[in-house]
Amino acid sequence: MTPASQPVQIKGPAGLIDCTVDQAPGRCAGVALVAHPHPLFGGNRDNKVVQTLGRALLSLGYTVWLPDFRGVRASAGVYDDGHGEVDDLAAVAQFACAQNPMNGSAPALVLAGFSFGAMVCSRLATRLVKLHRPAQRLILVGTATSRWAVDPVAANTLVIHGEQDEVVPLASVLDWARAQNLPVTVIPGADHFFHRRLPILKRLVLQAWGRDAQDL
Repeated sequence: MTPASQPVQIKGPAGLIDCTVDQAPGRCAGVALVAHPHPLFGGNRDNKVVQTLGRALLSLGYTVWLPDFRGVRASAGVYDDGHGEVDDLAAVAQFACAQNPMNGSAPALVLAGFSFGAMVCSRLATRLVKLHRPAQRLILVGTATSRWAVDPVAANTLVIHGEQDEVVPLASVLDWARAQNLPVTVIPGADHFFHRRLPILKRLVLQAWGRDAQDL
């Protein structure tokens, strides 16, 4: 993600999970995990949307973890239609938070995901709520609501979608969000992969934290 990115492999339910980590610059605001799109269609942590989200969260002071899901490159296991992938992300979250304690307690946790990864984040968020360890915030981009059951999310979730998404129709995301009275930020003219719209995507994340690129 940056020249300072460090490779880390952690033990997951299907074997080793291959990740990169960027340590927060200065005082750490917490831990952020960014989940990549569908593994069977070339999705991995090098995806440009994933990298953009990671850089935005790093600039906000989070230590950022980018895992490759099971079956992707050096990560063990095989694709599990989102089920095992939730377990993978949970394992990374547990390990990452243990590595970054803040004043003796668990650090704030941000879950960010793109497409398939957004669905996985929603399911992990539900699991963490049941464990009384909710994430601080979710960022869901290009959420694959037309392809999987995406869990309801907290009211402060940042949902971003492209107006001209050719993979996940905007109407599908609005239907999912409407039942929750959840706002959706639509980027005009953007396709599923946010070609030529990545600077806007980063800016929206920064603004959600009350920051502006000029402040960083």
